[in-house]
Amino acid sequence: MSGNGYTADEMMSVAASRELRDGVVCFVGIGLPSEAANLARATHAPECSLIYESGTIGAKPEVLPLSIGDGELAENADSVVSVPEIFNYWLQAGRVDVGFLGAAQIDKFANINTTVIGEYDEPKVRLPGAGGAPEIAASAKEVIVMLRQSPRAFVEKLSFITSVGYADGGDARGKLGYPGSGPSVVITDFGVLRPDPETKELTLVGLHPGATIEAAKEATGWNLKVSDALETTAEPEERELRVLRELKERTEAARKAG
Repeated sequence: MSGNGYTADEMMSVAASRELRDGVVCFVGIGLPSEAANLARATHAPECSLIYESGTIGAKPEVLPLSIGDGELAENADSVVSVPEIFNYWLQAGRVDVGFLGAAQIDKFANINTTVIGEYDEPKVRLPGAGGAPEIAASAKEVIVMLRQSPRAFVEKLSFITSVGYADGGDARGKLGYPGSGPSVVITDFGVLRPDPETKELTLVGLHPGATIEAAKEATGWNLKVSDALETTAEPEERELRVLRELKERTEAARKAG
């Protein structure tokens, strides 16, 4: 908990929500991305249209979904369509402005692993898997990634590349022919990272209040580059914290009741 009464996770969710512009079509992942996207919709981006992999368009959940198949997503959605339509008509046809993804691991070129830790055939850990993330990472006009920063999550070399960010860096993504521009930002509990315009290596461009460069570097499995114009993230506003906490309280109450 910070001196001003909010946690690092709350700062991360608020910072991530601010990246979402009003009026965009956003393909949302479950977990932290869903929390941040719904916070944005309930505060500064009320016209943001949230799409989930299960086929819900314009989802307006009152509580955070447990999975893409959570009935809460369909109950207040503008429309529910088939999964093939979500991917073929919306995502792969270029109708999704932002893909909002989480990850288990990420490397310095914003490639994501959600498949296995260790050898694929005999993994140390079997992760949830790809789901629609590879297609979102490939086809959304831009991608926002959100995850907690630690040496186990921010690694020099991924055990498995589930979703491509910038491949080996530079113009490697372009050579693969993906229509989307790739990850524009990675939000963590320490700060904000953006790809270098030339090399595409993730660079620390913003620190959350109370975080330090040294701590961010210690939480990274490679030699983290730091911008010369490093900024400090604006602290959460009272309304942002209130809406976020009410959302999480409703979610917890619903799960206990269920």
